[in-house]
Amino acid sequence: MCGIVGYIGKRDAYPVLVKGLKRLEYRGYDSAGIALINHQDQLNVYKTKGRVSDLEHFVEDKDISGNIGIAHTRWATHGEPSQVNAHPHYSSSGNLALIHNGIIENYATLKERLQQKGITFRSNTDTEVLVQLIEYVQLSNNLDLLTALQLALHEVIGAYAIALLDKRQPDTILVARKSSPLVVGIGDDEFFMGSDATPIVEYTDKVVYLEDNEIAVVRRGQELKVVDLENVKMKPEIQTIEMNLGQLEKGGYPHFMLKEIFEQPDCINDCMRGRVNVESTNVALSAVIDHKDKLLNARRFIIVACGTSWHAGLIGKQLIESLCRIPVEVEYASEFRYRNPVISSEDVVIAISQSGETADTLAAVQLAKERGAFIYGICNVVGSSIARATNTGSYIHVGPEIGVASTKAFTGQVTVLTMLALALAKEKKTISDKEFLEIVQELNLVPAKMKQVLSKNQAISELSRIFTYAHNFLYLGRGYNYPVALEGALKLKEISYIHAEGYPAAEMKHGPIALIDTEMPVVVVATKNAMYEKIISNIQEIKARKGKVIALVSEGDTEIVSIADDCIEIPKIIECLEPLITTIPLQLLAYHIAVCKGKDVDQPRNLAKSVTVE
Repeated sequence: MCGIVGYIGKRDAYPVLVKGLKRLEYRGYDSAGIALINHQDQLNVYKTKGRVSDLEHFVEDKDISGNIGIAHTRWATHGEPSQVNAHPHYSSSGNLALIHNGIIENYATLKERLQQKGITFRSNTDTEVLVQLIEYVQLSNNLDLLTALQLALHEVIGAYAIALLDKRQPDTILVARKSSPLVVGIGDDEFFMGSDATPIVEYTDKVVYLEDNEIAVVRRGQELKVVDLENVKMKPEIQTIEMNLGQLEKGGYPHFMLKEIFEQPDCINDCMRGRVNVESTNVALSAVIDHKDKLLNARRFIIVACGTSWHAGLIGKQLIESLCRIPVEVEYASEFRYRNPVISSEDVVIAISQSGETADTLAAVQLAKERGAFIYGICNVVGSSIARATNTGSYIHVGPEIGVASTKAFTGQVTVLTMLALALAKEKKTISDKEFLEIVQELNLVPAKMKQVLSKNQAISELSRIFTYAHNFLYLGRGYNYPVALEGALKLKEISYIHAEGYPAAEMKHGPIALIDTEMPVVVVATKNAMYEKIISNIQEIKARKGKVIALVSEGDTEIVSIADDCIEIPKIIECLEPLITTIPLQLLAYHIAVCKGKDVDQPRNLAKSVTVE
């Protein structure tokens, strides 16, 4: 959840670290801090509650010199957001400074043991417990820092990505990971560290992704050294990242979220490139080609995901079951991992995660692997933990998603699931050639139809002003558009803080209808498909109770237009592809309502982009 950045080399460290923090601020933004070793080998630690900009103001009159440092932007887990709980945390002697992403689950036991040894604590964090433990192990046994870190981490239960400074070793940073991402960038006589590649890409495209239980010894003037907790030397794999700086900038848009909404036509083209042929007659996924027998002979698919990715999974379930005639279950990864699910070697588990680092989804993958299931990953971030842990999979290729509320990743995930369903259905011969060709051709038209919806941005912006008063929203959909209703409600909750619920439209009568009155806006996905007559009945039930209806309708619709209060027209498309189009006006509606309410849409309160803790 938190953002980690580090630097060692010939540059001034502070500008690199602060710029890196700004690139990582989507991972956490309730406090920020920095530790630098200056040219006199003094360790300076500065931290403050608030954003990275608050840290910049705080250090204006401070010594920020030095060519080595670590920095952190926090999403609070242990201890409320405050200056004292902000990272870096330093040891009792003041020699060590540590930043940390993750959760030390046995921190209370470790803290009590250290307190019995006479160690006092300044903060309420699990991170300070770790740095104090490292120093205690080091001093008690007269060890070098690397050995002390290895022994200390043997005592830790939980997840961590850490970077450690020792002012007595002003040319070295130690970084380590377990169940939380960490990447080391390799430059020209310099190294960069980050929770992901976003703070690194400006300086180098050569990176090493640390594996669980690995420690990197990053030393000025030497090659990168990687060892495990038993001090066995590992051979780091240097990878080339494909990301450009322009993807990390707003490009003239007021917010990353709006930019990413408008990027979706190009993103879906990128997602399909090389997979849907130029004639729109075939879909080819390398994962299906390479593992055809395992996928075609699956007894069932189990989709595990969280949040927006779970909504994409619900659409994937309908696509795979309808086209491939394979039973599909969709599970919250956070629940799946803690019960005793029935899994066999005949099952295929599809793990969906934008970041590829979602802690619950990664744990679900590990559980399923232990039970013998075949694992298919759908991720956005190349080289992420889930991508490495799965047997095969597909990247969605939509580029970095900086806005905390997911937009283009959702449509990218749905696109990959659509291509997966089509490729499998063709191999299984559960789809006619005519239907296959029709869907593939329509899929190729999705980016152009997305652009048609985006052209209505100004009209949706004006419509949104009416609803800033609302305290509650209801979102309704049926069939493929039921998960779209869930996703629309989630977007509104995340960024405007208006309570919203998504329901299958027919379920409204089984409880939620009691809420409907003149103060309850109801968003209905009411496209002209097989459920059209049913959805008209649901709208009439709302209007009979004086509810205000905002309807998403197909172009040329006259019947719903005559009864709804407000309508947003969308281009017609084959029913199974409708979610790729209907979700966009709901993203725009949530965005503009939040902007009208003066909310920070890119960094909503209490949320962070990559949920790497439970």
